[in-house]
Amino acid sequence: MLKPAPYILPIIVISQFCCTSLWFASNAVMNDLITSFNLSDQSLGHFTSSVQIGFILGTLIFAVLTIADRFSPSKVFLFCAIMGSAFNFAMVWDDHTFYSILFLRFLTGFFLAGIYPVGMKIASDYYTKGLGKSLGFLVGALVLGTAFPHLLKDLTQSISWKAVINIVSLLAMLGGSILFFFVPDGPHRKASQQLDVSAFLKIFRNVKFRSAAFGYFGHMWELYAFWAFVPIILKTYSNIHPEISFNVSILSFLIIGVGGLSCIIAGYISAQKGTKKIAFIALLLSCICCLVSPFIFLIPSSILFISFLIFWGMVVVADSPLFSTLVAQNAPVKIKGTALTIVNCIGFSITIISIQLLNQLSIIIPPHYLYLILALGPILGLWALKKKT
Repeated sequence: MLKPAPYILPIIVISQFCCTSLWFASNAVMNDLITSFNLSDQSLGHFTSSVQIGFILGTLIFAVLTIADRFSPSKVFLFCAIMGSAFNFAMVWDDHTFYSILFLRFLTGFFLAGIYPVGMKIASDYYTKGLGKSLGFLVGALVLGTAFPHLLKDLTQSISWKAVINIVSLLAMLGGSILFFFVPDGPHRKASQQLDVSAFLKIFRNVKFRSAAFGYFGHMWELYAFWAFVPIILKTYSNIHPEISFNVSILSFLIIGVGGLSCIIAGYISAQKGTKKIAFIALLLSCICCLVSPFIFLIPSSILFISFLIFWGMVVVADSPLFSTLVAQNAPVKIKGTALTIVNCIGFSITIISIQLLNQLSIIIPPHYLYLILALGPILGLWALKKKT
């Protein structure tokens, strides 16, 4: 079997970066949305959850209908990139209410279901050996795409928030287009010829698949809640230590975006040390970050605090491509796309609970204790990985 052309992986990575920038577009311009549409401070959590809910419903439908396995993944990717871009672009309308923006974020999330897991499916159709390294680059692109709107907002102080939304939308359309035109269906793709609505249930009978999936679920409890609350974490520290102020946009980009590098590093290390072992270590380290976070908030050293958050931003996502690799490796070839999609569906369902729980607990408990709750997911994930399979 010939090796894939050298441009295949870079194009998948670039496309993934461009399209996943849709994910946190509203978070990056949250203060402007609050001012322009008279929204409450709680809107951040609600908009983030709305994207997640849309993604969950989208992945559920895609999985039940086995869309990623029955149709050309590149075509699915392009269609979803165009639709997601269109609904993101619609946010610039002047007469929005809280609920109309909420609905647009939901629809954007729905079509992200045809981007993130389908992008991993495309990569797995090209790369069987070294899949962990390939997915490390791919998830790294997701991380940078997620962080990018924060950077864009900081770099574009002289232009309106609508320009940020427009740029992100155009980037996503570009990403979908270049993948469609330059990345045909992979050589290892085996199309499923018929609809099998029970396929996504059958895969959980595999013990190794179940272990990888449950480890991923524990990881997801923490990941998106941490990402969503990074700006809040920075503001909380400044409130506790009024003498310290931060550039929230640029630091949010740095703290989230550095995870892209750690995904790539973890992919390379896992090729030498073992995928499951490195996933376990990364999940353990992020669990420790959750547990020590109350103490770090109280130390009056901005350098220490930012260093801690950067480290947390690295380990919180380093295991993500590794779990996806374990899932792909332990799924039947003909329903690999469905397996990746349903695991994403359940994982992102879990993020809704953790994000909303943080939203509610932020009202009733001291803010520096808030992130202890995020340790629950890694603890359960570590237990699942530790079980003998």
